[in-house]
Amino acid sequence: MRKLLLLAMLLCAFAAGQPADQAVEEILSYSINWPSGLSLGEAQLASQPSGAGRAFHLSLQASMPGFPIQDDYRSRIGADYCSMEFEKESLHGKRKASEKSTFNSSTGAMTRETSSGGGKRETQVGACARDALAFLYFLRRELAQGRIPPAQVIYFGSPYDVKLQYAGVQRIPSGDEMLDTEQMTVTIKGPASEVSFEIYFARDPARTPVLVKLPLPVGTFSMELLR
Repeated sequence: MRKLLLLAMLLCAFAAGQPADQAVEEILSYSINWPSGLSLGEAQLASQPSGAGRAFHLSLQASMPGFPIQDDYRSRIGADYCSMEFEKESLHGKRKASEKSTFNSSTGAMTRETSSGGGKRETQVGACARDALAFLYFLRRELAQGRIPPAQVIYFGSPYDVKLQYAGVQRIPSGDEMLDTEQMTVTIKGPASEVSFEIYFARDPARTPVLVKLPLPVGTFSMELLR
């Protein structure tokens, strides 16, 4: 369940809009907040050109009582938004882990290597599979063009089912202004659990997410774009 919630946090806070100019680098920062409004941590997402595609880098630092979280994710995609590589390093409490997934579009295989003695594992995923970060940018492009991607599988090491539901236009506070946004409900389902959350996207060309609400048993956590 904890891994599924971390994936939800990733999809929530960092579905950043793709730059209008594909040749530029983009850096966005977010605040992750407790239900009380106090800060839990921050995250930064960077995107830059890489060959015919793009490279993404996400860093996240948060702290729960006695349980620090430091995550680092890197992804490379081709021109078609299909994954080429996905790497992640994490520190959750005292537990460290790292792994790398390599996608071969010719064979439709994903090779996953872990540092915890898991060795290599090859899985058939199809010619155009997407890791979590690749899916976020694919989602931004589709919404900007007026489309909602169908339910599909994404890869965060393991496979996860993702389903999107459009919930209409909402006017919300953002910084010092009121902003018209489009609300989306996202449901992520893993092998043994499921979580849903809401993302509010600005109605700009990039459909930048400005607010996320993640309901948990202890309260609703929020993630806000730092302006």
